[in-house]
Amino acid sequence: MALDQAAGDERPFLWVQDKAALRKSGRPYRPGLPPALRHRLIHVAANTPEDALFALEEGLRCRDLSFVVGELAGNPKGLSFTASRRLSLVAEKHGVPLWLIRIDAAHDLSSARMRWDVRSAASPPPRWNADAPGPPAWQAQLFRARAHPPGKWILRDDGQSLVAGAPHHEQADPVDLVHRPGDRSLATG
Repeated sequence: MALDQAAGDERPFLWVQDKAALRKSGRPYRPGLPPALRHRLIHVAANTPEDALFALEEGLRCRDLSFVVGELAGNPKGLSFTASRRLSLVAEKHGVPLWLIRIDAAHDLSSARMRWDVRSAASPPPRWNADAPGPPAWQAQLFRARAHPPGKWILRDDGQSLVAGAPHHEQADPVDLVHRPGDRSLATG
């Protein structure tokens, strides 16, 4: 993973958030970052998604950054397919990795090489105290990638690293069992 490679790299990294993302998720918490990254964070709080996209693009042009993280809320108009393609091309041209985190966003067109949907998952029971919360866990779904098949995993923090495993049970989503009105013509039956 690029973050593992960045751990030996002493260059700073850029984290850009628009105002809505900042409101929903808060600023990056330095003590929660890996120790090798804590002193290297450059944080930008942009007023609008367009300002955030501008800061991301300029950051990707800077080879003195080890990587760039962008955090946008929802589906802003400024983040069109063309804008995402521009970010991808700039990242490839300058060799600066980009992670674009979209909070509460619907799946839409993007030029990203990999697209993930990450949500919280039920924690496993704690080892010593059944009343305490368990270690953090996330459900990660790779739903689009150019070189990898789609799949789902449960990620858990074991105290040293993230451990990936298959979901314990796949349950059908009750919404998917019935067609929504408008999915098909009424004339088809």
